[in-house]
Amino acid sequence: MPPEADARLAPSALAGGLIVSVQAPEGSPLRQPEVIASMAEASLRNGAIGVRLESPEHIGAVRRRCPDALIVGLWKRSFADSPVFITPGWAEIQAVWAAGADVIALDATERLRPAGQDLAVLIARATGELGAPLMADVDSVANGLRAAALGCRWVGTTLYGYTEATSALNPPAWDLLAPLRAQLPESVALICEGGIASADQARRARDGGADAVVVGTAITGVDLQVAAYTRALAQQV
Repeated sequence: MPPEADARLAPSALAGGLIVSVQAPEGSPLRQPEVIASMAEASLRNGAIGVRLESPEHIGAVRRRCPDALIVGLWKRSFADSPVFITPGWAEIQAVWAAGADVIALDATERLRPAGQDLAVLIARATGELGAPLMADVDSVANGLRAAALGCRWVGTTLYGYTEATSALNPPAWDLLAPLRAQLPESVALICEGGIASADQARRARDGGADAVVVGTAITGVDLQVAAYTRALAQQV
């Protein structure tokens, strides 16, 4: 990675900016590479500092359309022997990097990975063999600190409320921000992701110590947003 590209990933360069998660669920008409690329370009044109994209196909489409974009890439794949699905293994890491991501996001919780793959080994291979910066998607302070110690450049609160250990909790992960900010090395960026539903909440995350804020459903989640409105309107007064 060129020095100027690497510098874009530093906490000071993120400056409390917005990263838009541009994704669409399986079966959605929005889940087309050209549609994802259009939404990503619109986000970047309107001030987003980067985009978070799922699947090598979508990463490649946005890279071609927006060659200078800061792309956080991941690949969601499900396996019968593990609950981990965000870039769960070495094959997914390689594919996301080859597609053109600047940062690879991966599940960095303590859960068992597919085929017993080891998180520490995956991080070491990704950073050593590929030179790939990593974003650790975590659910707790302990897992965030461990991921940083293993070599992840960014730590995100993405999985707070979405793992077995945190299923009783609701994002945003307000209670993770202060302890992570206090204990993470200054060189590791803290990213607030998950459940941010308004500009006020995004500001709260920034003011709470996040170096950048990821917003997805509230901006690009047309399927989920429309379904929520229609359910609310269908309720009897």
